[in-house]
Amino acid sequence: MSICPFLLHFSAVVFDDCTGNEGVEFEVSNPDFLIDEKLNLVPRRHVIDSGDVMFVHGVNNHVDDMAQVTIMGAPSRSPQTLRVNMMPYRSKRSLLVPPMFVPENQRAPFPRLIGKVISSNMKEDHIFRLTGRGADQDPKGVFSINRLTGDVAVSRALDREAIAYYHLQVSTTDLSGKLVEGPADLDVSVIDQNDNRPVFKEPRYSGEVQEGSPTGTTVMTMTAYDADDPNTDNAVLRYIIVRQLPDKPSPNMFYIDPERGDIVTVISPHQLDRETLPTTQYELEIVAKDMAGSEVGLTGTATATITITDRNDHAPEFTHSLFQASVNEGSTGVVVNLTVDDRDDPATGAWRAIYSIINGDPNQNFEIQTNLDNNEGMLSVVKPLDYESAMFHTLLIKVENEDPLVPDVVYGSSSTATVYITVMDVNEGPVFFPDPLVVIRRENIPVGSFVAMLNATDPDYLQTQSIRFSVLRDPADWLIVNPFKGNVTTRAILDRESPHVHNNQYTALFMATDNGSPPASGTGTLIITIEDENDNAPYIFPSVARVCEDSKDMNVVIGGRDKDIHPNTDPFKIELGKQPGLEKTWKISRINDTHSQIMLLHSLKKANYNLPLVLTDSGVPPISNNTELKVQVCTCKKNRMDCSHAGSIQTNILLLLGLLSCVAALAQC
Repeated sequence: MSICPFLLHFSAVVFDDCTGNEGVEFEVSNPDFLIDEKLNLVPRRHVIDSGDVMFVHGVNNHVDDMAQVTIMGAPSRSPQTLRVNMMPYRSKRSLLVPPMFVPENQRAPFPRLIGKVISSNMKEDHIFRLTGRGADQDPKGVFSINRLTGDVAVSRALDREAIAYYHLQVSTTDLSGKLVEGPADLDVSVIDQNDNRPVFKEPRYSGEVQEGSPTGTTVMTMTAYDADDPNTDNAVLRYIIVRQLPDKPSPNMFYIDPERGDIVTVISPHQLDRETLPTTQYELEIVAKDMAGSEVGLTGTATATITITDRNDHAPEFTHSLFQASVNEGSTGVVVNLTVDDRDDPATGAWRAIYSIINGDPNQNFEIQTNLDNNEGMLSVVKPLDYESAMFHTLLIKVENEDPLVPDVVYGSSSTATVYITVMDVNEGPVFFPDPLVVIRRENIPVGSFVAMLNATDPDYLQTQSIRFSVLRDPADWLIVNPFKGNVTTRAILDRESPHVHNNQYTALFMATDNGSPPASGTGTLIITIEDENDNAPYIFPSVARVCEDSKDMNVVIGGRDKDIHPNTDPFKIELGKQPGLEKTWKISRINDTHSQIMLLHSLKKANYNLPLVLTDSGVPPISNNTELKVQVCTCKKNRMDCSHAGSIQTNILLLLGLLSCVAALAQC
């Protein structure tokens, strides 16, 4: 601990050996003090630190005695008289080891005497011994003791910030090393010198304060550290602002608390206006000084950057009270960009605009969005406008910020604007009604028959325009349209079974074109639901049947099919042909409405046979089909059917019947 030198005044030492005190010698444990001729305890020089206790040893041929000196209330800052309390110290068998103090950073020469250990029973064959950290332990050799006198010395300069306190032990031994006294504790304190500057953790610090903040608002706290003894002024710091850049509107916009390091605002809330200040960032040079800020204190420096942050204290304002735009009817997209001014920070919600349409758009034809790049309002048409319905539209637009305004600011009249939109007339194409047009017609109606009447109107009713009709798409080329009247007639037979008919419906597309400049056209769809006529004969399926020549049960199942639809299809009637004698070889039995079973009454040789059949549907009137079923008689072995040679013999069933009749007649003869 470093203190200023001070003057000591002590009372005289009272010593009496009852023989006149002849030859008395005095020793003081603190080498900075001595006993003068008048038996006063006085300092040899200016004393930096006396400690709290020292010992005075008096000895002559008649007596050996010791007294303890207690220093009462030694101050650390100003010279003042100290009071000394002396009391006899009787200890015939103990070591007197006062605490010792060593200033750090002492200069050579070394070693330097720092104190004295006194033994009340020291003899010629006794020696002092010093042990512990700083003596015989690392760091070794820092301290030493005179083996005969007990003088303690330091051998080199000390650094309190490295080691602030040494705890050693003193003892006495005889020459053989046998312990005589002790060990007693010896505490050596390193007195701090102001050899460390205050240090900030970072060279630059950042803080921010919102504009309009009240005077005295804390912005940030600066903290520096000093490695010196915190119990001394060497580490007592004081802070000061030495420079502010820029220095407008005042060089003292901020104040730092000298002891705590808190930076607070000094400028008034009205002047702390981000939009009127010359900059939004101020740099403060902060100095921390130790020795409680005295002139001899050491200093450390750091920079504090303070950003003035924005608050929403400016409402957005339209650059014009009236905006005008024009748009073609029937179109969509952006029609006008609305511009606003806002003095707040563009990087915040206090600047970003939100637009809304508050009047003039009952049908929601318009939409307005914010352009994030420039904060403009993009007014768009989202539902096409109709010139004939309304030639003009007047919208009232309001703009606000994402962030709410501060309490003392409101949105004014400049935060609304009127948009006047003119709708431009465009020649629009005729519109079919209804679209699609659905009609029902029966197939096979005569060519030239009426199908439908097309109806198309021109939206441009304020103009006098004529409409012409034409066929745009007619897949089967069945239809024709009168270009002026729009009546559709047939130019070919309607066929429900055509591949162009799907689910009984035929679709054609027509176009209506006006005579505007330029002409405009529209399209309409005609859907014809075609009713069925019984115009298709039924047919058998399958057309080929296979049986085994040796089979006892030669049966074939066939069915009927028809391209028409119900009721012009099943139930089908399947009969043998009208040729006489077929019933002697074949028999047909009905299974259901669509299928019948054909049974062979006689065995046939391996060959192909054509069986005449008559197939009739249920239409009104019904249609019959005289057809043939090809029957293949094959060789069958082990569930394997061989019909390879059946096709080489083509046998008419009538010829077969004739041969069978002749055979029967010869047998009768």
